[in-house]
Amino acid sequence: MDQQVEVAAQVAEAQAQEAWRGNMARIEAPGEGCFQSSYPSIAWTEVACQRVVPRVAPRPPKSAVDAGSSTSALSTDSGAGQTTGNGVDYVIQSAGLIKSTVGTFPTVTGVTSEKGVGVAAFGGGGILGANEYTLQINSNYTGTTSTCAGHSGCTVWQQFIYSPDYSTKGTAFVFMQYWLIGYGGTKCPSGWMSAGGGDCYRNSAGVNAPDEPITQLASLKLSGSATSGGNDTVTFTHGTTAYTISASDNVVKLASVWKQSEFNIVGNAGGSKAQFNTGSSVTVHVAITDGTSNKPTCVANAGSTGETNNLNLGSCTASAGSTPSIQFVESN
Repeated sequence: MDQQVEVAAQVAEAQAQEAWRGNMARIEAPGEGCFQSSYPSIAWTEVACQRVVPRVAPRPPKSAVDAGSSTSALSTDSGAGQTTGNGVDYVIQSAGLIKSTVGTFPTVTGVTSEKGVGVAAFGGGGILGANEYTLQINSNYTGTTSTCAGHSGCTVWQQFIYSPDYSTKGTAFVFMQYWLIGYGGTKCPSGWMSAGGGDCYRNSAGVNAPDEPITQLASLKLSGSATSGGNDTVTFTHGTTAYTISASDNVVKLASVWKQSEFNIVGNAGGSKAQFNTGSSVTVHVAITDGTSNKPTCVANAGSTGETNNLNLGSCTASAGSTPSIQFVESN
């Protein structure tokens, strides 16, 4: 009987921790800055923000560098033998504007190792080696806001990122990356860096987080939110600790144009690939808050990140409810 009580207590504690992680993904930070929280508290404690300087050059969204390239159609109700990323990915599409997105991996089987590898077509760049990957929530890249300052053809794109070793080896950063795609000319706005080809980017400040090994993938959660006239926030949770960074939505004004979200695990910058061991299978769950309970749309071949992994996409299903969502499996 004592053993049964102990097991029941362990199950209850695991459920409580999972509920806490879900809550922290949606509890807004008290203001701009960097914050941390530890279970069971649901209060954010301010911590020092860090300047996020990329060790390698970031890569614009797939459309900006591969415009005109062809990708075979990927059905939303049948599998396809294409590895994920560089445009080949499912995104969740809302009928209205997305306020927040939460990405999780509810089922992970057979994953024992992962390494970041270079992709020849993109110069072999990226942060490479064992356990080099990123978790990314990426917006659509088709909206224009006043940040484009009237530049013809300019659109905005925003990423919510967890990245091991992004600036400093041995330390992960949780941060947001902002883009002006097709800004044009040879000079970016003040405070922005050039990515070449007329594209400009800048990083938010970042909050330090641990480098988590790939074997912990099932317990990692990433969320992003945008509030018009308020702040945009990215939150990463693992185990009994949560990390968040909040900054003004005025950088690219994402809240006014956010209609799609891509979430996945891919290479760590520079167009690199997250290469999983053979026999890996990962279930990807993407939930949104859009002010409705309507069933969203699973859109194929609509991913925006240029990074990839070596897993093949299966079918995608969409569900209505208080947090509309999509879910799909990718495996090798």
